[in-house]
Amino acid sequence: MTFLRSILFVIWMYGLMAIMGILFLPTLVMPKGVILWGISVYARSLILGLRLICGIETEIRGQQNMPRGTVLYAGKHHCMLDVFIPFIVTRAPVVIMKKELLWYPFLGWYALKAAMIPIDREGTTKTLKKMVADATERAADGRQIVIFPEGTRVEPGAPPAYHAAGLSALAKAIVEPIVPVATNAGLCWPGRGLKRSKGKIVYEILPPIPAGLARRDLMTRLETELETASNALIEEGRAVQARLST
Repeated sequence: MTFLRSILFVIWMYGLMAIMGILFLPTLVMPKGVILWGISVYARSLILGLRLICGIETEIRGQQNMPRGTVLYAGKHHCMLDVFIPFIVTRAPVVIMKKELLWYPFLGWYALKAAMIPIDREGTTKTLKKMVADATERAADGRQIVIFPEGTRVEPGAPPAYHAAGLSALAKAIVEPIVPVATNAGLCWPGRGLKRSKGKIVYEILPPIPAGLARRDLMTRLETELETASNALIEEGRAVQARLST
């Protein structure tokens, strides 16, 4: 039954992406705000599908910790859902994303229109400088810069592997609060594969880290706070799954 539910959800996820992608084609010549609203609708539709099809509840905690205006959103990254949560909890997010996603139908078109920042994850110093320049430009427009400091999806509870270069360069150029966002999403939605396991996904927006910290202090504090909160959510999520399996 879990496998069947998972297949149905994947059909929902990509089918809805195609339907909305076609219906929203006229917005490609409209202001970016319309695109951002459409992505937020899609994000909420994913959460609805998870609940109705897979029996997975989603909770977002700590929304009072998200400042208004420009911030650096630094999230733990387990799965694709993580990329869409900023469109629910912030006003005008800019996601730093791998450039390969631009080749995806619909997703790539709307990412370009909404001025996301595609990067080569194997890039050089030149790539880093361009990312920072693009992000600084977006931040000047009052947008929220979304980065996943580990650079890729990780399994719940896996040893952390934070990359300081990207986030610290952004924090130096964009002197705004850094908001850590913890999660246990990978328990229900693994980074790879089709299976979606019944349970409860939680995203927790932690109190902002003030701007201006030295690189080492920033990364130590971010990793400590994100890992501590995420590990607590993973324990909570596993307890929920254990209850559901009895």
